[in-house]
Amino acid sequence: MSDGVVLKANIYRPADAAGLPIDIPMPTILNMTAYTKLISAVADASLSIPGISDSLMKYARDFDLSGTPFSGITELTQALSGGFARNFAVDRQLIRSGYVQVVADVRGTGFSQGIWDVFQTREQADTVETIEWAGTQPWSNGRVGMTGASYSGINQVQAAAKQPPHLKAIFPVVPGNDLMRDVTAPGALVGVSFLVPWLMAVNLTKMIPDISALASGRFDWRWLSDRMENPFTFMDLVFAALATPTVDAIPPNLAAMLNDGPMRQAWLGQPSQIRIPTFVVGGWHDLFANGEPRIYNEIPLPPGQKQLVMGEVYHINATRGFGNPGNPPRTDVLQRAWFDKWLKGIDNGIDKYGPVTLFQQGGGWVSTTSFPQPGVNYQRMYLSAASSGTAAHSQFDGSLLPAPPTGVNQLSIGPGVSSVCSRDTAYITAGASAVLVGCTRDARPQELDGLTFTAAPVNRPTLLSGPINVHLNTVHNGTDGFWTATLNDVAPDGTSVVLTSGQLTSSLRAIDPARSRYSANGDLTDPFPTLTLISRQPVMPGQATQLDVGLTPTDAVLQAGHRLRVDVYASNFPKGTPLRPLLNESGLMQQHLLLDPGAPSFVNVPLG
Repeated sequence: MSDGVVLKANIYRPADAAGLPIDIPMPTILNMTAYTKLISAVADASLSIPGISDSLMKYARDFDLSGTPFSGITELTQALSGGFARNFAVDRQLIRSGYVQVVADVRGTGFSQGIWDVFQTREQADTVETIEWAGTQPWSNGRVGMTGASYSGINQVQAAAKQPPHLKAIFPVVPGNDLMRDVTAPGALVGVSFLVPWLMAVNLTKMIPDISALASGRFDWRWLSDRMENPFTFMDLVFAALATPTVDAIPPNLAAMLNDGPMRQAWLGQPSQIRIPTFVVGGWHDLFANGEPRIYNEIPLPPGQKQLVMGEVYHINATRGFGNPGNPPRTDVLQRAWFDKWLKGIDNGIDKYGPVTLFQQGGGWVSTTSFPQPGVNYQRMYLSAASSGTAAHSQFDGSLLPAPPTGVNQLSIGPGVSSVCSRDTAYITAGASAVLVGCTRDARPQELDGLTFTAAPVNRPTLLSGPINVHLNTVHNGTDGFWTATLNDVAPDGTSVVLTSGQLTSSLRAIDPARSRYSANGDLTDPFPTLTLISRQPVMPGQATQLDVGLTPTDAVLQAGHRLRVDVYASNFPKGTPLRPLLNESGLMQQHLLLDPGAPSFVNVPLG
């Protein structure tokens, strides 16, 4: 790199019948990973054993425990046959078809030198420099694409926004766009259940030495020195967020991140600067569900040159079911077609696919021209104390009505632990707990600690498409609080399925109007909370405080006889916890929801 740090990479090239690299410059596909190229190589080798790979893929595709108590296992295993492994690691089929693939360890991870920079300015510069290096090698024809999932999807979006000359197309799978709001602290909730194990995993794997180099006397001693300098990157910030007792005691490095410092600015994507063909694969319950449709919508390219696929999936099973009848093609198939079109100029029709391909929750796959889908209109549905008669199991059974309530009611709710059994737990564990279908496919266990507000059944299939805002009029006993809201599809048998969710720390309720989105009547549809300490507004105990809880965007269809429901909670563990000083200010006291026709609580929902 330009500062002297050496990044290590594996280079995979097509071979002739004698096993020698074909000496013709070809398009080059780059994957920048923090999970070490060693893991990519092992995964590639495991999936390439003759006679075993195809059998394994077929077994994963056909393995189906639907209808059993273990049906959630299928949600994870079917991702393997959907192409995810080839997006994540190495795609030998892509290489055999005439591409060079480069898998590089980002700075401070794997076998690369340096200090792990976690998507910040230096790491982003490394990505651009690696793209330009790859585009000028003798085995490259100068046309570079990028692929990869998760970490390797995020850095694609970051790199494309910087417009390096040799980068011509990207194919990010489950990429993020605003890492602070998407996963680090959504709603100012510290995402400990993801951050701690993820950081530990990367920090531990970056300590695996290059044994072959050590055995041959080529060991990189600078690599070891760099690892010893910062063995637990970022863990100090997480510890400070969870242990600092007061706002005044927050250390400067954490305060900088919480106040739009350089780290946070680097984490904020700029998809409006992307000018190359981009194919985004995401999911409604992915860690980055908030950012994936935003990436697509903000790229200033015509549909076709940009594509969006959103499944009903989590992070680690993003390609579940792909390749099966009625589903999109496997993502490795889509990826090859995408690069064939934009790097080789093959007119294969991939630009006519979609351009927006969505799994409608409660329905099936649809193709459309935009997201949100055309024809939806936002309308208020008000939270009312009138009983719906559908949720006797909850703390309070209210109704969701098209008109404001007629009387004033105050409902109380306290922090609970039933959220351990919830779809949000599967969300924050990247889908690992999706095997617990009794929690992910039915919110009634979580609703034991919640306030529920349920609408009348619809009499026809009803579309919901877009971001959603829940506006709450609240009263607190402490000087802070925390709110979670979900939007659910309630079946005639009472099953309550979470379609989307959101959360917000009360004192960080200030929004940026310029970056928020509104419906025609002026109501928020997609609030953009600033989530900074300098914009903090402590609540006054006993006084009404209005706030907006933005839910991640979704696309769903309520079938005839189904009902719409809003659930409201005062906690959301283990998805996360408020910053320790703000948690202390809340005192974990009871909170109150005010249902007042003069200042109503409502959900602004896009219906078609």
